[in-house]
Amino acid sequence: MPAYDLCLAWNWEYDRDFARLLEAACTRLGLSLLQAQPETVAGLLQELQAGTTCIATLLDRASDSDPSFQPLVDWARTQPLRRINPQEQAHWAWDKATMHLEFFTHSVHTPYTQLLAPYLEQPQPVPPDLSPLGGSFAIKPATLGGGQGVQLEASTWEQVQAARQQYPAEKYLLQAHVTPAALDGRPAWFRVLYCDGAVYPHWWDPQTHAYRPVTAQEKASLGLQPLRRMAAQIAQVCRLDLFSTEIARTDGGDFLAVDYVNDPVDLRLQSAAADGVPDAIVENIAARLVRLAARPA
Repeated sequence: MPAYDLCLAWNWEYDRDFARLLEAACTRLGLSLLQAQPETVAGLLQELQAGTTCIATLLDRASDSDPSFQPLVDWARTQPLRRINPQEQAHWAWDKATMHLEFFTHSVHTPYTQLLAPYLEQPQPVPPDLSPLGGSFAIKPATLGGGQGVQLEASTWEQVQAARQQYPAEKYLLQAHVTPAALDGRPAWFRVLYCDGAVYPHWWDPQTHAYRPVTAQEKASLGLQPLRRMAAQIAQVCRLDLFSTEIARTDGGDFLAVDYVNDPVDLRLQSAAADGVPDAIVENIAARLVRLAARPA
């Protein structure tokens, strides 16, 4: 019976390089990788259910966008195997309203934010005082990803109500804008990747989405040590093995989590895309995930 140490479920063409790096990391450790793709996932599930194929760990990067992978994820949930970023945990972490409350409880600082119930539950609530949000603010649906439904420059309750009706089943966040400090001539805005205890802080341009790793010298000279601490705190809250978060430092020296938990993480290589993650970081993440798969579940 074929037995695989790690099964990668993927369907995004730009995950091809990540799959290649995962395969190489498995080879180095003498482990086996099985790749489940749209054209093979149904047949693989039949083999798993029949017991003619076995997997020890599942890394799902497909079911959020392709329902054909959901039966595989459902099957894995009933088995004594390791699941990296289990789907039910990921769904919980995707809810920005829930994460905001969890961050508050665990002293992870965020921009000033107001939470609103879904329009279907409260179509005409008493309008809140929007003045603490500043002259303009962002409107964000709680569970949608990829910027879907986000309005960055809102200023009135009428705009809020119109946004709530666009996705009436969604909770919404009204979030004050953050002006990052300038450090060494660049905005102090960071995207931090986390993988199984390792933290990878990067300077990140919100306009170009370009990554540049924070160096050890910059961490020391610019006082950027809180980036690692905050990412570790967020990991304790969301309980995911792999995610990214956005953090900004203000002129007052505060570090604020602006975009709470991003999953799945976009792992395109910087050598292939201007807004990709540095190749060495993706390679390191792949190696850590393989070592995680090698540990007993």
